[in-house]
Amino acid sequence: MTVEPKITPELVAKHGLTPDEYERIKSILKREPNFTELGIFSVMWSEHCSYKNSRKELRKFPTTGDRVLVKAGEENAGVIDIGDGWAIAFKMESHNHPSAVEPFQGAATGVGGIIRDIFTMGARPVFSLNSLRFGPITGDSPNVKTNRRLFAGVVSGISHYGNCIGIPTIGGEVYFDESYDGNPLVNVFNLGILKHEQIARGAAKGVGNPVFYVGAETGRDGLAGAAFASRDLTEESKEDRPAVQVGDPFREKLLLEACLELLATDAVAGIQDMGAAGLTCSTCETASRGGTGVEIDLAKVPQRETGMTPYETMLSESQERMLIIVKKGHEKTVCDIFAKWDLPYAEVGVVKDDGMMRVLNHGQVVAEIPARQLADEAPLYDREAKAGATPPQLDLAKLAEGDNHAALLSLLAHPSIASKNWVYRQYDHTVRAGTVVVPGSDSAVFLVREANKLLAATSDCNGLYCALDPRQGARIAIAEGARNLACAGAMPLAVTDNLNFGNPHKPENFWQLRESVEGLAEGCRAFDVPVTGGNVSLYNESPAGAIDPTPTVGMVGIIEEERHVTSSYFKAAGDAIILIGGFGDELGASHYLKVVHGQKIGPVPKLDFARERATHDALRALIKSRFVKSAHDLSEGGLAVALAESTLAHPNPPPQPLGATIEINAPGLRVDQLLFNETQGRIVITAKPTDVGPILLLLEMRGIPAHRIGTVGGDMFKVTANGAHVGWSIAELRTAWYDSIANAMNA
Repeated sequence: MTVEPKITPELVAKHGLTPDEYERIKSILKREPNFTELGIFSVMWSEHCSYKNSRKELRKFPTTGDRVLVKAGEENAGVIDIGDGWAIAFKMESHNHPSAVEPFQGAATGVGGIIRDIFTMGARPVFSLNSLRFGPITGDSPNVKTNRRLFAGVVSGISHYGNCIGIPTIGGEVYFDESYDGNPLVNVFNLGILKHEQIARGAAKGVGNPVFYVGAETGRDGLAGAAFASRDLTEESKEDRPAVQVGDPFREKLLLEACLELLATDAVAGIQDMGAAGLTCSTCETASRGGTGVEIDLAKVPQRETGMTPYETMLSESQERMLIIVKKGHEKTVCDIFAKWDLPYAEVGVVKDDGMMRVLNHGQVVAEIPARQLADEAPLYDREAKAGATPPQLDLAKLAEGDNHAALLSLLAHPSIASKNWVYRQYDHTVRAGTVVVPGSDSAVFLVREANKLLAATSDCNGLYCALDPRQGARIAIAEGARNLACAGAMPLAVTDNLNFGNPHKPENFWQLRESVEGLAEGCRAFDVPVTGGNVSLYNESPAGAIDPTPTVGMVGIIEEERHVTSSYFKAAGDAIILIGGFGDELGASHYLKVVHGQKIGPVPKLDFARERATHDALRALIKSRFVKSAHDLSEGGLAVALAESTLAHPNPPPQPLGATIEINAPGLRVDQLLFNETQGRIVITAKPTDVGPILLLLEMRGIPAHRIGTVGGDMFKVTANGAHVGWSIAELRTAWYDSIANAMNA
């Protein structure tokens, strides 16, 4: 018989609980907790599960709207109406800490977890995105080899899980910066489709209803993973490999189909994924949501390892498992379906009326905790917030203007800007035959055949902006997401987010979190998009320091008709090139400064929400009038990079290159300032020459500056800026842009 360790202050601290929190636990229980109960409180009151350091800030987000069917925080994912009785469930989650320790399994199980969040809602998952951050994979950084290993492992893990389960990964983003050395960010997004009446709930309803465990057997992998994700990464974190889960996408595919088949019957009263905190979270959360209690016996739980203790069984985060509250009398339905899909299942407990989460082992009580106080009443903190030192600001007079020909090649070759084909070629984006705009454009576009709806999706965040001005950086993340959707012809519907920050106990880090949340909230209100849910990932720090604040935004939009779908790359020689939004002049916080001059300095570009929204509305009007052949937003690298990408990004390059001849005149601006500034709210479109007049007239009537700046065609990208001439062959641009990441990974 296993002897449980004695509860000591040292053991309490090792579980990530403060003395005050331990006293609160004793007050709730009216006694000392045993070892299993201590572990249960440890994971449920971790930041990862309780958001105890961030929940008060998250209340600032707008979460309601005419299309909202399930609000943020109510269930595993929010649900948005898309018309004709159809709805979408989508969410973004992180698996940062596990991926830093074991990149393949960390990323793979992150994908598996977000997929379960979606089909737990009763939705069929139809596509995924991801947003990734790593330290440099080029240059002379001492961590280059480690960063390449992490990058390769994460991409391989994502592709393995998504490809095997048959859900396409159709878009995303990847950035590289020194701040992510040793602490990569792996944010994964999934979206599913369902009818309104198919929405499933995660509440333990119906006293006397049986509780079923279904899916993979429980093992010792992922032990206390939620607590592991709620502390800083250190040199000793490699010892936390047992906290990293191991995924089986083939088992998850069976689980997905079995659960959706079961949800189509009248047998289910409630369903909950066993994600972070495993059995602990699923039992106490379903009981809390239902206002009931749940009693389970661990002796009935399918296990793949012998001799597991109650502590291990309750805290295991083994993957591909679900807890289902079954309507009494429908037990055979559950057994028949899961036997058909060759999945383990067991009736492990019952819904009670006492509000307790009661855990038995062979009939003996090993944990007994009030469910609501465990799941919903973790201590909430107001952390000290303090702005750090004012970042250095650009003095343009002291910035030497270098070789603009070389500068563009350097920008295109930088892994943050270079083609991500090395990544997305590993993903199956064609499975389900719904991908309309393939990876590499501003937004992914997917035809959901079940509902005959065209959805666009994007993930966005410029960590450099957020490091220099977190509120403005977050505002821009929302604006860029909406701009990317507009470039695809889509109207934004809603937002999910993944807030990645350092240790919240450090006032500068918490100030970054607070400012970012307020910036995101401002942006969501400006574009009238509710937040449907998301994730907070704190303690993203390595011994070298905290990451740049990275409040990643996942935004989904809808396109009314297939003829409105627009992609970013040039379509035909002779097309006119039009710049919407003006020439701009803001070089601060630009990738040009970072890549070419080695400076991460401000100021961050300004943002006018009203003008931005007017620009998006005007672009959609032009697209609906069938004037626009391509549309590409200006972001990292400014005008020169956007134009170069438009010449290069065609997924099936035509026999003859589609270069461009550009002429721009903006007296008083330097050439590098014209080419590489990142002033917001700008878009490059192409159109037939005969349509230029109506386009410029419509934009003028709406008060939006626009200029015809060139023509598509030829095997050169030639620019005349304020009388200065600079040119590149399409071949040299493609070599710099297309092969950069592959060359780095093969070095």
